[in-house]
Amino acid sequence: MEHTPVIRRARVGDLPRLVELVHEHVAYERSAPRPPGLAERLGPQLFAGDARLWVLLAETPGGAVAGYAACSAEFAFWDARHYLHMDCLYLAQEARGHGLGAALMDGVRELARELGLEQVQWQTPDWNEGAIRFYDRLGATGFPKRRYALPVEPTA
Repeated sequence: MEHTPVIRRARVGDLPRLVELVHEHVAYERSAPRPPGLAERLGPQLFAGDARLWVLLAETPGGAVAGYAACSAEFAFWDARHYLHMDCLYLAQEARGHGLGAALMDGVRELARELGLEQVQWQTPDWNEGAIRFYDRLGATGFPKRRYALPVEPTA
């Protein structure tokens, strides 16, 4: 009998495992390590009464948290509408290829519906061919853009 993937919203007790997965994700994407205190910074953003950040977790058949999708509501100026921005989607290496990614994406779509949003947008590194094939199979459309970040130094 096939096990239906469990997708659920993150709870406070999931924070340590979520931070582990974030660090795995950062390493996978060859990004610089994040500063200490990630759980302390994420917790209030996720679990405050007025939180505008949502994290969906994917569980293996054994109940282990093996992946996540982090989303927030954003505004598309050219379209003059809000959309759900999926900032991150990550599955632990051993959890890939078992339908958890597709289940997470279904959960993200359902979250957008619950929030009354008509579209989900995200990005993936251009070298991540596995992710690109996965998103293409889902029927998503890719757009060529480059993402930038500009540090803002505090004024003295």
